[in-house]
Amino acid sequence: MPFLGQDWRSPGWSWIKTEDGWKRFEYFSHNLGDNINELGLEELDNDNKGNVYVGDVCEVAAKKRKKDFFNNNTKSQFLFQERWIYVQKESTRERHGYCTLGEAFNRLDFSSAIQDVRRFNYVVKLLQLIAKSQLTSLSGAAQKNYFNVLEKIVRKVLDDHQNPRLIKALLHDLSSTLCILIREVGKSVLVGNINIWVCRLETILIWQQQLNNLQIPKQLSNGMTLSDLPLHMQNNILYKFTDACDIINLGQATPTLHVLSEDRQLWKKLCQFHFAEKQFCRHLILSEKGHVDWKLMFFTLQKYYPQREQYGDTLQFCRHCSILFWNDSGHPCTANDPDSCLTPVSPQHFIDLFKF
Repeated sequence: MPFLGQDWRSPGWSWIKTEDGWKRFEYFSHNLGDNINELGLEELDNDNKGNVYVGDVCEVAAKKRKKDFFNNNTKSQFLFQERWIYVQKESTRERHGYCTLGEAFNRLDFSSAIQDVRRFNYVVKLLQLIAKSQLTSLSGAAQKNYFNVLEKIVRKVLDDHQNPRLIKALLHDLSSTLCILIREVGKSVLVGNINIWVCRLETILIWQQQLNNLQIPKQLSNGMTLSDLPLHMQNNILYKFTDACDIINLGQATPTLHVLSEDRQLWKKLCQFHFAEKQFCRHLILSEKGHVDWKLMFFTLQKYYPQREQYGDTLQFCRHCSILFWNDSGHPCTANDPDSCLTPVSPQHFIDLFKF
């Protein structure tokens, strides 16, 4: 049987049901229809119907205006987000080409993921890893999408005043990478004009200044506060934290929380959560009283070993179907036991999936 079309395993086109039957879903046609007056194409055609040459010129101008319209509205119209993607690492008889990191970043819905509190830290960590080592490997469209998602994250933090420390670290790494790339232009491959990268760097510096000047207003409430809780409940809350900086910052709120945040058992649990026991033996630090200084040992261990990552929700990878998807969206799996084929994908694992 001859091969006449798309691979039968591919998702195919998207279709919508209308009064005249099923029609293929066009991603851009309805947007152009709503904005046809903005493009000014009808006026050009009506004024020059009698002149064939002018009509050809108008056709070329119309195509250019359409292209400019797409480029200027990339944030919401250029990319079509999918619930899952097939990770292809090599060409086969049925499928030609392979899936790149930039393509996966474009097709998966990261713009909506940042609105989910469970996925926010996951997306920020992924952007930070891309900024450190994979920024030049992204295509032009992927880079544009990357900075669009980053802008939404910054605007979200400036509006709700949550997680500014994570975004400051992300922007610091990104600005350092851009400074090196711009300084060594010609030695490294940059997709796009150098002036575009300079403008991006200036934008990042403006965002950094806005975050540094961010003032979190004090919330006035007549209800119960954290200080009103019993000591054992405040201590239990501290034991739920997995970030050392969060423990230290919370300890600066009140004298009681400061005492609780210096508890040796609290820092011992934190060390046991992030590091293995074999690593403890190599970097034992004793206090003047002969006890193990778990707080100082934690900050010593993090210089030599990576901390354990924990996220509320992550991407999932199906080993049977080679499909990458968000946990709540699912995918059409053909395995007998789909749950046994799933692997949580950390941000670093996401990047490693597309290293060929």
